[in-house]
Amino acid sequence: MEKITNNEKETLGFAKEFAATLSSGDVICLSGDLGVGKTVFTKGICEYFKVSDIVNSPTFTIVNEYSADSGETIYHFDMYRIDDEDELIEIGFDDYLNSGALCLIEWPEKVPSYIPKNSLKVSILRDNSSDDARIIKVERF
Repeated sequence: MEKITNNEKETLGFAKEFAATLSSGDVICLSGDLGVGKTVFTKGICEYFKVSDIVNSPTFTIVNEYSADSGETIYHFDMYRIDDEDELIEIGFDDYLNSGALCLIEWPEKVPSYIPKNSLKVSILRDNSSDDARIIKVERF
């Protein structure tokens, strides 16, 4: 699946549409350059699940935990600052992945051996047609 969005509002809207296809336990990997909209896409997913928490990138904390209106948990990871995959053992990353919660992972390319084979990959690229336009591609790993 591929979609071109022209602004942040359309990116949020597409993320909500995408979220409607998700189930508990899904792992979503968000790839793209700095500032391309990975966290905006995450916000759209969280809006769909009626998360009332403030959704922001866990760049320094590695993981944020959000509570959906339904009581479900969503984990949001940012692997940008991970220098060694062994750091994930320290935070119990496998426990998060096996918790049955929805897991959103920014910068999955930093931890390739920890990404489950059945994960969904969301690639976000800048579209040269305008500064705010994005090409969003969804595929299975």
